[in-house]
Amino acid sequence: MNDHTPTEPVDVLLIEDNPGDVRLTQEAFRTTESEISFRVLGDGEAAATYFRALENGEPRPDLVLLDLNLPRKDGIGVLEVIEEELDYPPPPVLVLSSSDAEADIAESYANAANAYLSKPDAMSEFSSMAEAIERFWIETAQHPPAPA
Repeated sequence: MNDHTPTEPVDVLLIEDNPGDVRLTQEAFRTTESEISFRVLGDGEAAATYFRALENGEPRPDLVLLDLNLPRKDGIGVLEVIEEELDYPPPPVLVLSSSDAEADIAESYANAANAYLSKPDAMSEFSSMAEAIERFWIETAQHPPAPA
């Protein structure tokens, strides 16, 4: 298995129900040097359906940003679907949540989240977070290829 770094445009799946957070996240990533292509899903059931379709030839995202508090199916439920439905390895999944509860953090990691990030309060903090994600998850970390 050859590891690889995503090529541009980097396909990011943003699973977020709050339009304001969607806008802030997209604007923050515009400040980075990488070309990012966003696909946005607004609830957990839509995300579950999307991940089930990946096994039928739908292109896999390079990175997933997942909110925990989603309508219809919460973020933990989405993590469970990812683990059940996708051949190993799934794309990196970064939980991006307003919750700082230790139980949410522990449960996210127990369900194979790759990182848990607290949602920033200000646009400048969103930009700093996007730059940190770009430096590590897009430019530095080696991602395993999608299964053949």
